[in-house]
Amino acid sequence: MSSLTLAARDSSTMLRRNLLHARRYPSMTLNLLLTPVMLLLLFVFVFGDAMSAGLGGGHADRTEYLAYLVPGILLMTIGSTTIGTAVSVSNDMTEGIIARFRTMAIHRGSVLVGHVAGSVLQAVASVVLVGAVGVAIGFRSVDATALDWLAAFGLLVLFALALTWIAVGMGLISPNAEAASNNAMPLIFLPLISSTFVPVHAMPGWFQPIAQYQPFTPAIETLRGLLLGTPIGNNWWIALAWCLGLTVLGYRWSKAVYDRGAK
Repeated sequence: MSSLTLAARDSSTMLRRNLLHARRYPSMTLNLLLTPVMLLLLFVFVFGDAMSAGLGGGHADRTEYLAYLVPGILLMTIGSTTIGTAVSVSNDMTEGIIARFRTMAIHRGSVLVGHVAGSVLQAVASVVLVGAVGVAIGFRSVDATALDWLAAFGLLVLFALALTWIAVGMGLISPNAEAASNNAMPLIFLPLISSTFVPVHAMPGWFQPIAQYQPFTPAIETLRGLLLGTPIGNNWWIALAWCLGLTVLGYRWSKAVYDRGAK
């Protein structure tokens, strides 16, 4: 059996392990899902008229603001669910199971790959659930073609992959689950200072570069363009560059920390 076949077999085993853990202990995933769902409902039904009036020059349209809000909430959902990845990796590192895996004849990288694959699948499932809530309260994407939906789905998967590798690195360097959760908090904080809730041009001038050039804003604007037909401009390649850069950074960081622990 080739080394590639062994790696694929062991990675699929670790993927099944992580999915079983998520199914047996769903409380963390559900708790992390509550944040984007509650923000979606809060901003639509409590602040929706005021926010839409402010953005629309005095014309209040809650439905229009819902359409604006949902793409940002979907990406916030990915940031929220990957916190569970950091906690899960930290638990594995501190509870001794990794040391046991290292004594077994399994592919070394399969442990991390299993965590990443499982987290990406959970993030996509979470996005589907939050998206279903958005549709239930009135979100519609009438102008998007099948190709637009496919591109939007691909962007969400790439973004989930990038943030997951970063979360894995955060979990590996954390001494316990509580520290892992705290270290991964920027993945929830960054969407709050992006264009999720208001356009960048509506922010103070000194703050606009912070919101514009972080990872979430280009991805949000690209997703809005695909689903709502708004101008995308150069946001698509900036979003792809962030996804690629974070994936490579997270992978190399995680691999270096994991291999160092084996010495």
